[in-house]
Amino acid sequence: MKKLINDPFKVTVESIEGYAKAYADIVRLVGPHVVSRKYAPVRDKVGVVVGGGSGHEPLFLGWVGYGMADAVVLGEVFAAPPPALILEATRAANGGRGILYVYGNYAGDRMNFDIAGEIARDEGIRNETVRVWDDIASAPPEMAHERRGIAADLFVIKVAGAKAETGASLSDVKRSAEKARDNCRSFGVALSSATIPATGKPTFTLGENEMYFGIGAHGEKGVKKTKMVSADETAEILMKGVVEDLPFRGGDEVGVIVNGYGSTTLMELYIINRKVHQILDGLRINVHHTEVGSFLTTQEMAGCSVTLMRLDEELKELYDAPAYTPAFRKCPNLLK
Repeated sequence: MKKLINDPFKVTVESIEGYAKAYADIVRLVGPHVVSRKYAPVRDKVGVVVGGGSGHEPLFLGWVGYGMADAVVLGEVFAAPPPALILEATRAANGGRGILYVYGNYAGDRMNFDIAGEIARDEGIRNETVRVWDDIASAPPEMAHERRGIAADLFVIKVAGAKAETGASLSDVKRSAEKARDNCRSFGVALSSATIPATGKPTFTLGENEMYFGIGAHGEKGVKKTKMVSADETAEILMKGVVEDLPFRGGDEVGVIVNGYGSTTLMELYIINRKVHQILDGLRINVHHTEVGSFLTTQEMAGCSVTLMRLDEELKELYDAPAYTPAFRKCPNLLK
């Protein structure tokens, strides 16, 4: 796989440096693996710290700014950041009201964020954690807390950041983020594998006429290989899994994410989204807003995921609240 890189072991540091220079009006480089809002910490506001392995851009890195995250910490490609770097991000985001950590539910992230949180508490920085676990393919419903986090990170971070901007307490920001997390479900499919720059090898193999349902964000193998099917059939399989898992019911109002994994074109994602909306219309599930694009990528993997978040009035208000980051923006006043 050809990639425009220099040293495969420096891709994370060099890409973060390039990102910080591109968006210097919004963010600042705190350290080689840490970026914060330009004027962080924000006094008397809960700081939202997000992060995990790199290689999923714009996930985490692109969502630092007003209305979302205060700081991000990235490890190497598909690898959890170490505690020392998480602590660096924690200090950069600490405005005196405590820190909420939001990240995907992976073993390395859990361990390292917990260690950093303990050290931060010893320094007098209160902190709480919300782990995102929306991937229905990774564990059954009764073991939802063991599931992986995938594209619902976008919804959870958006809600947490919006709540923090209101001046809410740490416990209230955590509660709203947990509500968003618990009302999200996602399911993904891959048409090709990802290649980690340091190894140059695919994370799994697929035949020319095969697709893989239930793959993970790091290129983990899926739960079912099938022959290639049409976009409509693919959307039907993804939606059946997502809708039945919560379950979503007629009369519900939802937010939708149709997410591309890296090399899937917008044309393909819009075709998937067309069918997603047809299915929701048939189920009498109302769509409040839809996001279509690449929000959580897995290097150059082809494929997509579908995420639904069931909304109530609080979640709808927080989702609609203004946000201004390099990769995600909400400007509701411009639409009036």
